[in-house]
Amino acid sequence: MSVSDYDVTVIGAGPGGYAAAFHAADLGLRTALIDYDPQLGGTCLLRGCIPSKALLHAARLLTEAEEAQDWGIHFAKPRVDLESLRRRTRAIVGKLTTGVRTLAQSRKVDVIQARATFKTATTLELSSPQGKRELSYNHAILATGSRPAVPPSLMIDDHRVMDSTGALELPDVPARLLVVGGGYIGLELGTVYHALGAAVTVVEALPHLLNGVDPDLVRPLQQRLQKHFKALKLNTTVEKLDLRDEGVAATLKGSEETRTEVFDRVLVAVGRRANTQQLGLEHTRVAVSAKGFVQVDRQMRTAEPSIFAIGDVVGEPLLAHKATHEGVVAARVIAGHNAVFDPAAIPAVIFTDPEIAWCGLTEEAAKASGRAVTIARFPWAASGRATTLDRNEGLTKLVLDAESGRILGMGLCGIGAGELISEGVLAVEMGAVAEDVAASIHPHPTLSETVMEAAELFHGQAIHLYKSKR
Repeated sequence: MSVSDYDVTVIGAGPGGYAAAFHAADLGLRTALIDYDPQLGGTCLLRGCIPSKALLHAARLLTEAEEAQDWGIHFAKPRVDLESLRRRTRAIVGKLTTGVRTLAQSRKVDVIQARATFKTATTLELSSPQGKRELSYNHAILATGSRPAVPPSLMIDDHRVMDSTGALELPDVPARLLVVGGGYIGLELGTVYHALGAAVTVVEALPHLLNGVDPDLVRPLQQRLQKHFKALKLNTTVEKLDLRDEGVAATLKGSEETRTEVFDRVLVAVGRRANTQQLGLEHTRVAVSAKGFVQVDRQMRTAEPSIFAIGDVVGEPLLAHKATHEGVVAARVIAGHNAVFDPAAIPAVIFTDPEIAWCGLTEEAAKASGRAVTIARFPWAASGRATTLDRNEGLTKLVLDAESGRILGMGLCGIGAGELISEGVLAVEMGAVAEDVAASIHPHPTLSETVMEAAELFHGQAIHLYKSKR
C-alpha cells in the first residue's frame, strides 16, 4: 500500500457509515469500515428503526384482529408468545446485518471490529480484544451516531426503568407502563406495548405531543391515542422515581396537582445525544457545538480538512435516510467530485397508528418567515379508500406558494403516510406546482388520490370535497 493504509476510513457502520463506505469503494477509493459491534448496521438496524418497525407491525396485526369485529369477523383472543416475537425480530435484524456485510465484502471494503480513537488528524488507534494498533488514512468519515438521553434525575439502575434500547428487547409486557416523553420514540413504543396489553400512560412536559410537528397532523393521532392509552398527561413532569416492591413510584407534577402513581415499568424517551465522547477529537481541530454535535459545512467537512462527519453526530434531523445521503456526499467530495448536501426536503415519518409524515416547509415555518402561502387540506373523511379501510381520521395537507402554486411542503396523518410522503418530496425537489400534481392521474381508489385532490383545492374545488365560496 501507499504511505497511508486507506484512502478513507469510516468510523461507525450505521446507515450513514456503511453508505459512505460503499460509495467510496464504488468510486475506487481504498476503504475501511470500523465499528466496535460485531454486527453491522448501527443503532438504526440493531437497536432502532428496524426492530421497532418489526414490533409495530406485530402491534398492527393485533389491532387489526380486534378491529375485524366491526366487520363481522371474529377471532379468538390473540395469544402473544414473547419469545417467538423476540426471535422473529432478531431474525429480521440478523438477515439485514448479514446483507450489509455481504455488500461490504462484494465491494472489497475492509470491515474492522474495534473501537477507534483519533491520535492525530490522519491516524487512528484501534482497540479490540486482540490488542491495540494504529491505522493511517488520508480521509476519515465520522459516523458514530447517537444514543438515548436520560436526565440525571431519572438515571436509576433498575431493570424496571428502561431507555428505548431496553424497551425494544421486550423483556415482558407490564400491566402498567409509564412513558416519559411524548416524542416519536415514546409514542411508537407506547403503541407497541399498548397493543401487547399494557395500560400506557404518557407524560410530556410540554403542552403538546410531538413538539415541533404540525398540530393539524398531530390532532388525529392524539384523538386516537386518547381512546386507547390509559392517559396522556401534558404539561406534566416526572419529579422523581422511587423503587418499591410493588413497582416504580413516579411523582408526577402537573399544572394543577402533584400526585404519585405506581407503574410496573418506566420507559424514558426524552431524546438522543451525539456520540462524540472518547473519540480523541481533542487531538484534532474538529469543533463540537454547545449541544454536543460535530460542526460541518455543506460538504460534510469538519474544521479538520482530513475529517468529515455525517448522520446523527452532526445534528438534527436525526434520521437514517439523512445520514445516508450525507454519507454519499462526503464520499463524493473525498473522491474529488463537486457535491453538497443541500436538500429542499428531508422527509420525516412517525410510525404510530395512524402514521405522521411530512417534508419541506410547514405552515408554522411559513408564518414565522412571513412568506405568503396557501394551505390546502384534504380530509380523509372524503376519501373512498380511507372509508373502505374504516380509517377516515386522516389528513393530507399541502403548503403552496400563494402566487405561483409551487408546492413548498406536504404533510400527512393516516395509515401508510410514510409510503405516501415520497410524492411530496419529489414535488418539492422538482419545483412542481399544484397543477402538476392535480393533472397527474392517480389510481382510484387509493390513499394517494388525497394528494391529487389536495392539489386541486389550490385552484378551487376538489372532486370529492366542496368548499363554500362564501
